[in-house]
Amino acid sequence: MNIQSTLLVIGYVWPEPNSSAAGKRMMQLLQAFSRICERIVFASSAKKSGFEIDLSAYQIEEQVIKLNHDSFDDFVNQLQPNFVLYDRFYMEEQYAWRVRKYCPNSVQILDTEDLHFLRLARELAYKAKREVLRSDLQSDYAKREVASILRCDCSLIISEFEMKLLQTEFSIDSSILWYYPLFETYSSEPISSFDERENFVFIGNFWHEPNWQTLRFLKQEIWPALHKLLPKAELHVYGAYPSEKVFQLHNVKQGFLVKGRATDAKLVVSQAKVLLAPIVYGAGLKGKFLEAMSVATPSITSAIGAEGIANAEEWPGVLANTNEDIITAAHLLYTNKSVWETAQNKAQHVLQTRFKQSLFLDDFLTHIIYLSTNFEKHREANFMGSILRHHTLASSEYMSKWIELKSKV
Repeated sequence: MNIQSTLLVIGYVWPEPNSSAAGKRMMQLLQAFSRICERIVFASSAKKSGFEIDLSAYQIEEQVIKLNHDSFDDFVNQLQPNFVLYDRFYMEEQYAWRVRKYCPNSVQILDTEDLHFLRLARELAYKAKREVLRSDLQSDYAKREVASILRCDCSLIISEFEMKLLQTEFSIDSSILWYYPLFETYSSEPISSFDERENFVFIGNFWHEPNWQTLRFLKQEIWPALHKLLPKAELHVYGAYPSEKVFQLHNVKQGFLVKGRATDAKLVVSQAKVLLAPIVYGAGLKGKFLEAMSVATPSITSAIGAEGIANAEEWPGVLANTNEDIITAAHLLYTNKSVWETAQNKAQHVLQTRFKQSLFLDDFLTHIIYLSTNFEKHREANFMGSILRHHTLASSEYMSKWIELKSKV
């Protein structure tokens, strides 16, 4: 299926697959595109953290670019990519007008990661202690993100729930959306038994605000009561980029142990008896649960945590949404071997029927190739997108050049 073509990825950050599901997602996309692209260039204006993956090991070129700088024009004009993948919508906002000006025939693809406006709407409602309102969903942030989706030839959506939301709430035509989830494989290594495991585990990148809020919720609302029921059990907290406020939650006496970044995330999850992560708000797919399934670690989460992955009956663990239900479920799953093993046995089925790469890869690449050979016809059917591209080119170019001139003063 290889064709002589070039992919340019404009990254929000340099990929860190060991730090976040977003990094893992990006590497899965890069590996997919390597099937049809002879050359892949990953460009970003972000600073490197020291935890990013070595892209050269995958024959992927790296390019440092600048924001609001015409040096990008020369770079993209010379590269002339066949495909451009924007890593989250704000990369499309910042760079797409330049790409379209110099490479009008390149296929424009947006990887949404998750719907940011949905996460922010839920955050607003959570902090206000109320349900999400329609006005929360129709925020200025939503208008920016939906406009970006409309401008692109194809937007990759990670969750079936979000696919439906875009089509029903915002009337986005399915022809410019493509469902492409995270992938995970069931472990080929021996799986530890109930008796070989101990303790609870929570894991998540702490740059991601929902992980911090969920950890606070665990410390304040769930763990005190659960620790009284299970005084010998500990909750081990792992995650990339923990701030001082995260470490301040560490309390040996309470069995609430903040461990920081995990050298091997799957290993620490595979050693735990239960993944305890009742997500308080968020969007997209939560990679921690797929990772837990890959090593057959039962989990407890909320309806939002399970969204787009599986329903309550299929879930390899328990879905619980109230404090009392979370505590009761955690105690039961931790102490009852039969319940635990029943939950564990569901993990492989979920992964193999819903998150196996071979179920999605060929159709995805066939669609991308189709777009490259039929982009004019495809764009004609998306007239709203053409209107937005027309006006955004003018407004974004003006704003960017104003910022560029201001920075030189």
